[in-house]
Amino acid sequence: VLVLSGLDSKEADAHDGGVHPRCQTAWLTGAKAFPTEGVGIRAGISMDQIAAVQFANQTQLASLEIALETFELAGACNFGYSCAYNNTLCWRNATTPLPMEVNPRVVFERMFGTADSTDQSARVAYIKKRRSILDAMTDRAAALNVQIGPDDRAKVEQYLEAVRDIERRIQKAEEQIDQELPVVDQPVGVPASFEEHAKLMFDLLTLAYQTDLTRVGTFMVGKEQSNRAFPEIGVVEPHHPLSHHQNNPEKLAKQAKVNALHMQLFVQFLQKLQSTPDGDGSLLDHTLLLYGSGMSDSNLHLMWDVPTMVVGDKTFGITGGRHVRYPEGTPLANLQLTLLDKVGVHVDQFGDSTGELNLLYDL
Repeated sequence: VLVLSGLDSKEADAHDGGVHPRCQTAWLTGAKAFPTEGVGIRAGISMDQIAAVQFANQTQLASLEIALETFELAGACNFGYSCAYNNTLCWRNATTPLPMEVNPRVVFERMFGTADSTDQSARVAYIKKRRSILDAMTDRAAALNVQIGPDDRAKVEQYLEAVRDIERRIQKAEEQIDQELPVVDQPVGVPASFEEHAKLMFDLLTLAYQTDLTRVGTFMVGKEQSNRAFPEIGVVEPHHPLSHHQNNPEKLAKQAKVNALHMQLFVQFLQKLQSTPDGDGSLLDHTLLLYGSGMSDSNLHLMWDVPTMVVGDKTFGITGGRHVRYPEGTPLANLQLTLLDKVGVHVDQFGDSTGELNLLYDL
């Protein structure tokens, strides 16, 4: 574990009141959210998707995006900013925000199909069914292609590209069919308890890494302007109003309880990774994790010195057990750029980065 101080999410700074959408958008992109209520949504490709492109051909799923709160809102959410900015952390490119899934059942189906469990016979039957459907779809699309004009052919080609991606995933699934998986039944849906919901989603993310279904995952525990309450720990006030605590000791104590709950759930996830064998060590030994927030003071909406933690093994050239302070004004994007390099994804520039960070190694 490496705790980092002094990193600024500079592109979250907003003078038009749109600090919440900008804060959430900038955290993984290092880019400003463009103020619009709908048309012209724009930010930047997120760190996870840069890595996903690199690993896409090696796994069934390029990436997995999960969250714990529903996203029914559309239109404008905050001072003329589209709700799209508040609904995700992940951007495929500057104009394409990715949806995040909150239902464990849907996440399971994305990972293993509509089979009732991870049992091998159920997976084989599902793969065969999907392949036969795809074969029929491809044949029909090819026959249609000779009967239509250039514009429609372009649309069919986009469709076929999506089909080919599914075929690639099926091929990967067939290659991995002999892999022994823990037998896990398909979840029923979203648990009523926040804690149980979070644990189930963390378990699914662990399973995705364990089975090498994906190597890139993003988990949004709480979104900006969340109105979730936590009655199970005695916090009945909605989180966003509570976060504007005005230094009230009672509100600060309740906010601390929420933060502690989030951290306890993350620690349990780390323990799960640590207890899962992988190669010559554990799954935790071969996983690099970034945990944090795009805002340091929720009462004042500050995005300077944002809370940041990295969990990783010396395999990645990182020495933990330390608290490292960086000079004032160091962009958070410098950390994202450095972490990408640690997992073998080399880019010259990311967001508002000015270069890679030092001091991740032992002093």
